Formats: sequence, structure tokens, C-alpha cells
Amino acid sequence: MDRKIGFIGGGNMAEAIIKGLLAGGVPAAELAVSEPSEPRRNLLAERYGVQVLADNVELCRMSDAVVLAVKPQVAPQVLGALGAGLTDKLFISIMAGVKSAAIEGMLGAGARVVRVMPNTPALVLQGASAISRGYNAHEDDLVLTRRIFDLVGTTCVVDEKLLDAVTGVSGSGPAYVLTFIEALSDAGVKHGLTRDVATALAAQTVYGTAKLLMESHEHPAALKSNVASPGGTTIAAMHSLDRDGFRAATINAVDVCVARSKELGEK
Repeated sequence: MDRKIGFIGGGNMAEAIIKGLLAGGVPAAELAVSEPSEPRRNLLAERYGVQVLADNVELCRMSDAVVLAVKPQVAPQVLGALGAGLTDKLFISIMAGVKSAAIEGMLGAGARVVRVMPNTPALVLQGASAISRGYNAHEDDLVLTRRIFDLVGTTCVVDEKLLDAVTGVSGSGPAYVLTFIEALSDAGVKHGLTRDVATALAAQTVYGTAKLLMESHEHPAALKSNVASPGGTTIAAMHSLDRDGFRAATINAVDVCVARSKELGEK
């Protein structure tokens, strides 16, 4: 990687990225985390061997690239306290909804910002991350950001105006999928399966189906039709899902999520 990478905020997503960087061969000595919680600092230092500190300004001074991994609501307070003279740093924001122009405004004129919307499967190096370059960021900044997030899953580059849609689909998507797995497990228990067996079957079904889709490069409808035999059990179940509004409920959930992401970005 040949860059010193710092993290402002040491939560779950920061930990996932650190884990991916280490697995990808980045030395722990090249990574640092600024985190207000002493127990959390100690955990990250002990678990990963990275440098930890409580001073965000010091972290920026010692880093080439800084990952902004704090809650959107505290962004003005955290970024406003960093001061000027940071135009030689790359700031990679994983804050939902906060536009690059807003971040540039908080950091000062000329700040280089790349926004990323990752998701929690990055914790097991299977994340899906969408990346968008801010006004002042260079092509090399985009390349570095992709190298970082490719280590925790897959990446794509989109226009910033589409990041709210990404939030609705993949950013919050794990919660939708987990709710589906939970419901599928509940149905299995209702029909006599033990909870462990039902959950294992449901989780493996989702995992395996996703893998089949990605490796076959087929349209989801084509793979679905392979399961739904004429007059069989699956097509009856699909009719029930459509009748009960399964598709509409999913699309409505994404609509609400996108609207909330836009609302956060306007604050």
C-alpha cells in the first residue's frame, strides 16, 4: 500500500477495514486509529497491533490517508476541530449521507475527499462498497481507495448522486437479508425444525443462492425459473409471496432508506 492510513473512529466498520488491510499484507505499523474510548483503543491495539491514540489532529498529521469512520451527526464537531493545512491528505469518508462538498467545507478549501458506502459483510471480507470521488480528489486517490476496499470485498465506482441509492440497496441491505433469514427460520420452526437447523438451512440457502447468481452470471429470474417446476411447490410459494406484497415491501423499504439518507445529507 505504501501509505500510512489513519482512522478517525474505531468502530465495527473501521475494524473491518483494518482486518482486510492486514489480511492483504499491509503492515500493522502503517495503520493508526484515533478513538475516544480507551477500552476500544486497547482492544484494537491488542487484537491487531495497530497504533492507537485519542488525538484526531495528531492522527491526521501522521497519516497520508484518513478514513472518516464517525457518525454523520458528529461530523461538523469532529472535522471542524481538525484545523487547516490538510490539503496534502486524502480523506476517505464512510459517513452515510454526508456529501463530499459538505466534508470539503468542514475541512477547508482544497480538501481531497473520496466517499465510500461500504456494508457490514466487510467484517468477514465480503463487503460491497460503492465509491465516489469528490471535487478535489485525484485519480490516484480513487485508485488507492479502491485498493483499500477491494481488500474487504468488492467495489464499484458511481456518481455521488447515486450513493443514496447505494445506501438503500447494499448499505442497509444486510438488515433486509437478515430479516428474511430470521423469517425463513421462524417458518421452519413453525413446521417442526429445531431453531439451529432452521437457521442453518436458511442462512446457507441465502449464501449459496447468492454465490450461484454471482458465478453463473444469469439473471435472477432465470435462476428462479429453474427452481419453480410447473404445478410444483415453489411456484405456489412464489404466488403467495407476490400476493402478500413481498416485492413491493422490499422496494418500499429501499425507498424509505434512500429518502432518509438524503435527509441526513441535508442536515
